[in-house]
Amino acid sequence: MSAAVELEHNGDSNRVSITTNDAFAEVQIPVPWGHIAGKWWGSRDQQPIIALHGWQDNCGTFDKVAPLLKEEGHSLLCIDLPGHGFSSHLPQGHKYYVWWDGIHYLRRIVKYFKWKDIIILGHSLGGGIAFLYAATYPKEVKKYVSIDLASPSVRNLQRSCDAIGPAIDKFLSYEKLTPDQVPCYPYNEMLEILVQAHKGSVNREGCEILLKRGMRPAMNRDGYYFTRDPRLKLSALGFISIEQVTELASRILCEVLNIRATNGHKPDHPEHYDIVLNEIEKQAKKMERHLVEGTHHLHLNDGRSVAAIIHKFLIS
Repeated sequence: MSAAVELEHNGDSNRVSITTNDAFAEVQIPVPWGHIAGKWWGSRDQQPIIALHGWQDNCGTFDKVAPLLKEEGHSLLCIDLPGHGFSSHLPQGHKYYVWWDGIHYLRRIVKYFKWKDIIILGHSLGGGIAFLYAATYPKEVKKYVSIDLASPSVRNLQRSCDAIGPAIDKFLSYEKLTPDQVPCYPYNEMLEILVQAHKGSVNREGCEILLKRGMRPAMNRDGYYFTRDPRLKLSALGFISIEQVTELASRILCEVLNIRATNGHKPDHPEHYDIVLNEIEKQAKKMERHLVEGTHHLHLNDGRSVAAIIHKFLIS
């Protein structure tokens, strides 16, 4: 049985909408352009770990690991980043700078709830955002966990420069899409598209989980459309240089856990992974590293592959 409640927070006229069920609570946090949606696992009487998903995924990515951490007494707020899942898209005319945007999305949530000494759990893009936030507000982050990413991705310089013009033109073309022009698919075809797009990183069950928040029924047509904002595909203008990354890494003071998959993300410059972690290790309170069997989405394919490692880090 579920119940919908609205909680006024600290006298603010903006309210958090919370819908509860036996496993987790659906949450909507107000922001100027709409809301940030999420799933709150565990007690809402304690400050939660803030969990951030990867690019074009949604907070369902933690559905296999969050229940295991909940059983250990942890509370997690897993959010859909704006433009993903059930969160509002940015207004028309706005572009997503996926790495940098994450800092102010996270800052809004922290400020809204007035949380201190936060703990962040991030996968891929979410891990990069955790890195950036910990570097930007080094005295306000207690710990963060990054799954299969050391820092925001550093792209080949020529490749990044070549992509600027086409990315801007594609962005402008997306603004002309009408609702009838948005691609619509039967469920089985949509599932197959997602399975193929992940190229083995996510198993079929994991793709079914992601589609729970990743699709909606089409209006006036048969089938479904992806809930993610197509503008998210155009992230070419949001990447940063290795010089920026290493400078930011040198500012991280908190405890850091990095879980790397044996068959995970293949960056343009794989040598940067250890360079960044080594830089963090110079001044961070702790820099813990684990290499775990699995793909880039190992936590979604099998939550047990990472849950015990994360729990031990959280209670240490």
